[in-house]
Amino acid sequence: MAAPLEIDWYDTPRWYDMIFDVDTPKEADFLERAYEFYAEVPRQREVLRVLEPACGSGRLVVEMARRGHRVTGNDLSQPMLDYAKDRLRTEGLKAKLVQGDMAQLKMKGPFDVAHCLVSTFKYLLTEADTLSHLRSVAECLVPGGLYCLGFHLSDYERVTNERERWVVERDGVKVTCNIQGWPPNRKRRREKVRSRLRVDEGDGEKAQETVWEFRTYDAAEVRHMLAQVPEFEHVTTHTFQYDLDETLELEEHPYDVLLILRKR
Repeated sequence: MAAPLEIDWYDTPRWYDMIFDVDTPKEADFLERAYEFYAEVPRQREVLRVLEPACGSGRLVVEMARRGHRVTGNDLSQPMLDYAKDRLRTEGLKAKLVQGDMAQLKMKGPFDVAHCLVSTFKYLLTEADTLSHLRSVAECLVPGGLYCLGFHLSDYERVTNERERWVVERDGVKVTCNIQGWPPNRKRRREKVRSRLRVDEGDGEKAQETVWEFRTYDAAEVRHMLAQVPEFEHVTTHTFQYDLDETLELEEHPYDVLLILRKR
């Protein structure tokens, strides 16, 4: 097997996009239905003004634009934004893409709905950055607008490593992704994560490894965080099954949560 490439997986957006693209239509369906169900004053037309902080490879930017919505995406990675722009251009779609830090969004709204799914939020490693992000999203939304925020919770009792594995293929390229998470550290509010990719593009196998830290959250820490952002009302909580009929209480300590926050 080839030695891992010393390059962040955010600098290889095509491979990254393949890994996370599986649930894109399902996520987009949920966002549309959640707005209809939870927005305080749903707009009386089908076009939504959508903001996606940390939009990555643009999979949901493209999907929401494909459905006719007015979409703005923000990301810190220029390779990711370049890839998203190419996808939009290829499909003849339009969306606004802006490079910037999700901790301090400087976007011109107003937006009806914002979303940040699959734990990207946990890259904000300090409480100051977390609260700054939430408040800046609130500033971008219309009163009654929604922020759909999804991330995994941490089990501070866990003492073993966790592993997940996906295998995806697209256009003759096969990507195998193995993600390992170490036990979370409650005192530091950190958990170490590593992704390893094996990529077969027909000209031999490549390998890539990326290591990073996430900020940790249990249910109580989520409630404490939300209490410091009165701009938002916590309406309800779903899971990554994206089922509007399935809600839960944060006290239940689920592995993943999808918070529905509504701007007051």
